[in-house]
Amino acid sequence: MKILNEFSKDIEFKNASLALGFFDGVHTGHRAVIKSAVQFAKMNNTKSAVITFQRHPQEIFGGNCKYINTREQRAKLISELDVDYLFELDFTSKLSQKTGEEYLKMLIEYFKPKYISTGFNHTFGIKHNGIQSGNPELLEHYQAEYGYKYTQIPPQTMDNEVISSSKIKSYLSIGEIEKANKMLGYEFSINGTVIHGNHIGRTIGFPTANIKYPQNIIEIPYGAYSTTIFNKKAVTNYGKKPTIGNDIEPVAEAHILNFDKDIYNTNIEIKFIKKIREEQKFNSVEELKEQINKDIEEC
Repeated sequence: MKILNEFSKDIEFKNASLALGFFDGVHTGHRAVIKSAVQFAKMNNTKSAVITFQRHPQEIFGGNCKYINTREQRAKLISELDVDYLFELDFTSKLSQKTGEEYLKMLIEYFKPKYISTGFNHTFGIKHNGIQSGNPELLEHYQAEYGYKYTQIPPQTMDNEVISSSKIKSYLSIGEIEKANKMLGYEFSINGTVIHGNHIGRTIGFPTANIKYPQNIIEIPYGAYSTTIFNKKAVTNYGKKPTIGNDIEPVAEAHILNFDKDIYNTNIEIKFIKKIREEQKFNSVEELKEQINKDIEEC
């Protein structure tokens, strides 16, 4: 998959198959949209392209915006769906001033698409009277004039709930990791470089890999979690370590089971499986050690 940040004059498209959306999380609903475009491209011997933005428009306009994935994570997940091109456009450019019709015409001019797929609630373009000027109805209206086939992917549900990025973020924010993962179709994860902590974990028999929680990622509650790192089981505590440190800045502190390698300054991915318990302050280091052993059994 080739990643581009703008429409390149060096690449000429014709009869492209497009998937439009922001795709934060690349959850099972998003995958249905992308797979639809990829399938059309393969069946018609053409190229597939996902059109998205570097940052969510909500963030551009000053809203409080937290993400499920970093851009790098999102790109990796999209590449796994056999997409040919990923366009991560800069929304702060002229794009933010285009109407839905102008934005569509820009896509038509560059890609000459034969197919466009979106989610049922996809919107784009500036607002008129509080309503987004671009929507599935607009895409459906112009398909005959511009010669493309439009497919609106219906809501994807799980356990009688519509799958959405906002619902997944809601579950993550209250520690319902298993429900969030089910909607994502994979395990929520964070990435970071292993930093030095206070080294107390090693002295009590539980060496840890510490990373800072990514700044723009939806925050999970403080607590102990069953996780995996390097495909090995791990117990990860996210919080301020009130028993032995009470750090000012929260940190993700992972004890990887049956692992004892020096990985300082190494980038690691922590995949979250479920929340085990709330973060708590113990009366002694011995009590903490007992609880860590219980956490390991739980994992």
